[in-house]
Amino acid sequence: MTPVSPNQTSSQYEVSEPDKKIESLVEEVKPESELDLEFLYTRDIEFRQETIYFLVVDRFYDGDPTNNEGPNPELYDPEGKDWGKYWGGDLQGVIDKLDYLKDMGVTAVWLTPLFEQVEALFVEQAAIHGYWTKDFKRLNPRFIAKGDNPSVNQTQETKDTVFDKLVYELHQRNMKLVLDIVCNHSNPDFSGKKGELYDDGVKIADFNDDKDNWYHHYGEVRNWEDEWQVQNCELSGLATFNENNIAYRNYIKSAIKQWLDRGVDALRVDTVKHMPIWFWQEFNADILTHRPDVFIFGEWIYSDPRNDRSVEFVNESGMTILDFGLCVAIREVLGKGAEAGFSLVQDVLDLDHRYYGATELITFIDNHDMPRFQSLNPDPEMLRLAIGLIMTTRGIPCIYYGTEQYLHDDTEGGNDPYNRPIMEKWDTESPIYRDVRLLSGLRRLNPAISMGSQWQKYLTPDVYCYVRRYRDSVVFVAMNRGNSVTLEEVDTELPDGEHTEVLSRRKFEVKDGMLYNLELGAREVMIFSRVGERVKATTIVRAQLNSVKTQPGERIVVIGDCPELGNWDISKGYPLEYINTNTWFGEIPFNESAGKLISYKYALLREGQSPLRENLVCRRWVLVSEGTVKWRDKWASGRES
Repeated sequence: MTPVSPNQTSSQYEVSEPDKKIESLVEEVKPESELDLEFLYTRDIEFRQETIYFLVVDRFYDGDPTNNEGPNPELYDPEGKDWGKYWGGDLQGVIDKLDYLKDMGVTAVWLTPLFEQVEALFVEQAAIHGYWTKDFKRLNPRFIAKGDNPSVNQTQETKDTVFDKLVYELHQRNMKLVLDIVCNHSNPDFSGKKGELYDDGVKIADFNDDKDNWYHHYGEVRNWEDEWQVQNCELSGLATFNENNIAYRNYIKSAIKQWLDRGVDALRVDTVKHMPIWFWQEFNADILTHRPDVFIFGEWIYSDPRNDRSVEFVNESGMTILDFGLCVAIREVLGKGAEAGFSLVQDVLDLDHRYYGATELITFIDNHDMPRFQSLNPDPEMLRLAIGLIMTTRGIPCIYYGTEQYLHDDTEGGNDPYNRPIMEKWDTESPIYRDVRLLSGLRRLNPAISMGSQWQKYLTPDVYCYVRRYRDSVVFVAMNRGNSVTLEEVDTELPDGEHTEVLSRRKFEVKDGMLYNLELGAREVMIFSRVGERVKATTIVRAQLNSVKTQPGERIVVIGDCPELGNWDISKGYPLEYINTNTWFGEIPFNESAGKLISYKYALLREGQSPLRENLVCRRWVLVSEGTVKWRDKWASGRES
């Protein structure tokens, strides 16, 4: 089968429209040596319209009780009382609940690591979380059927495991699979065994007999402000890989490529701050050459736009990250009731210009490494506000499993392991379930949420209003964490006339772009949407330009040697949209030039002054004959006309 370009024209924003080309792509992917030029130039898959659901496999749902005891029955607690042991969740359980997730609006499912783990206790804890890997080329037998072969090598042709069934069922529902991986370490010391690593059942490394230098041997991190220690020393006693060893690098990359060949759509990468950026650049280069359409995001624990190292990682590593900066701010404002209120959230968003791709950061309010949101604040209405915020602000929202059912256990403040309880309810009528369903649909329908800029319109400690804008599509959001309040007027940027609020279905009248005397109830969120005309073409290029210094009133256009870019006539250049002071973005439709080699560059238009063109000959690109391409460029110092 010849790989085809993922077709992500305007239809991708329709809630129920399946992406047929992506489905065919994940069914069969050729080795990198057979990828044709057209497929290579499709590059990134668009992930910004997705709604991610993150679940701990062992704590979600037990769909196959026959695999519960696993290789070591002592690590399984059938009563679900020992928080350090397995409780029975598995991949069949995920399959059984896929319709529940799809009906909630989930479009991508992120699973904790599925690889084979060490089968012993470490500090009274089994590897239920999946981050103490023994073999990156085998599945955890506790997650698959008892008769399944766990080897990715030996089942590559047959593809008959429960894992393959999960991939198939996800793609049948037009949902994506996010595989959690860890490249930094293997496993800690279990009764004298540490870092024993296998390649499809064959032992290849041992921390205690490391003659081939697969591991660092510098002890645990002692000074967390020392970058060298953070990248080379051990994290909580885990055997830390030596990334300088090419044999290790080849092993980990080959393992991940094999799982991608089985249909994985995206990767979440653990503990990225603990390895040097050159490793990630090489890793991502190889992975994206093998599968240009895979989306990758990493966990830089407590990343923040004010942290230079984490910002550099986002901009230069080849992957985006989980947005801890925004998460912490939301938890402070809505979870802990910080006196400064919503200004803490706006302070983070005001620094979006530091990132090359702020709209691709993964947003969340809690996860498996921190107390759940409701352990900070049990008020269900505050949780609804927090969910409403991440579903409508810039970035890609990620919901931690059970949030839609108000799942939380406050033992010891809700810290690990009590933030990983078993899923108990499957109520499809809960308010959060309904909100996520509606807002996930809105995210896919209105490109202003997934790709647009964000503009603060009203801000007090308790009230926050903002607009998301892309071309002529607009979303207006108003939320209130305090008592009922009436806003005399607030600018919505919506067209005049009657508008229906998304969550309550109430009607409101907009005059001169304003809502007058808007009554916001206590702990209420209101959302209004206006969907404009979408870009349609045989081939669409999503062009993103960074590192250009623009002033109010200035504009960026793309010019080139094809009719779509004005045939070098700067007055006919294609205009981009302002996202923030570091980012301009736009969807460029190509029909006549689809499938051809084109040349292009960027130009800055200034009122009353000569245009400023980039100081380079040109950029060149082979456009796919159909589908979507993403350009990511940095401004080359300009020359006046």
